[in-house]
Amino acid sequence: MSARPLIGPRRLAELLGAPDLVVLDATVDLPRPEHDGDHRATSGRAGWQAEHLPGALHLDLLDDFADLTAGYHFAHPDGATATRVLQDLGLHDGSTVVLYDRTDGFWAARAWWSLRALGLHATVLDGGLAAWRRAGGAVAAAADPRPSTRAGTGGEAAARVLRLRPDPGLWATRDDVLATIQGRSDTLLVCALGAEQFTGTALTRYSRRGHIPTSRNLPARDLAGQDGTFDVAHLRELARGLRGKDVLLYCGGGISASYAALGLVVAGHERVRIYDGSLEEWSADPSLPLVV
Repeated sequence: MSARPLIGPRRLAELLGAPDLVVLDATVDLPRPEHDGDHRATSGRAGWQAEHLPGALHLDLLDDFADLTAGYHFAHPDGATATRVLQDLGLHDGSTVVLYDRTDGFWAARAWWSLRALGLHATVLDGGLAAWRRAGGAVAAAADPRPSTRAGTGGEAAARVLRLRPDPGLWATRDDVLATIQGRSDTLLVCALGAEQFTGTALTRYSRRGHIPTSRNLPARDLAGQDGTFDVAHLRELARGLRGKDVLLYCGGGISASYAALGLVVAGHERVRIYDGSLEEWSADPSLPLVV
């Protein structure tokens, strides 16, 4: 399921125009907090309309491809919601799916993990839009028609089915985290936020600062090289240290954790889960401990 999770810009350029290729921009606009509790997220659709890879569509992780009843942002969608959104974007069982974003790759990684948990294979453009530009790739502007408007009718439409095979084991819950910190699990709990967020010295978007007890810090941003692509040598060294261990990743809202999860899978370590609610859910409950 994790074969070749990354794709380079040159290889993607060779694939552009293929009939079953679906390229999705998963960007969400999430500015840095100006005070504690400052969570200002907006859909990245406007940015996609202004500039995107040729033929790319926008996957809205904030308001569309999400469980809006969960009580926290970016919750992974249920099967019915996922099927509706993905089919509207033209996905079917024969699709080749490539994900990217216009920032640092974290949103593409989140989309990748969400599709992976639904049993769908996708690849992430390593380095995102910046890498595409460096390789001389063209960009387009203005909205393109969605594939659903030209998908055909009758037998053609019926043949373009999308079958999900969800794997709930890729997600962790608050109870799973509690079991870990209470010593009822051998899982390694890892926070993928930066060191200042981990120690509670930086502003937080959430209710309280700090990290979950017993967790270690693995900043997701440290997994990329200066050019914004994954530092594969560093990833492999990291994976060797995790051999034989189950890893439970969290961050603020499951986004940095997804980038770290993608990096670990690239390095060959697949025993990974993500706490979907992460600190947004955890910090909202004053009975749950945080360390600063």
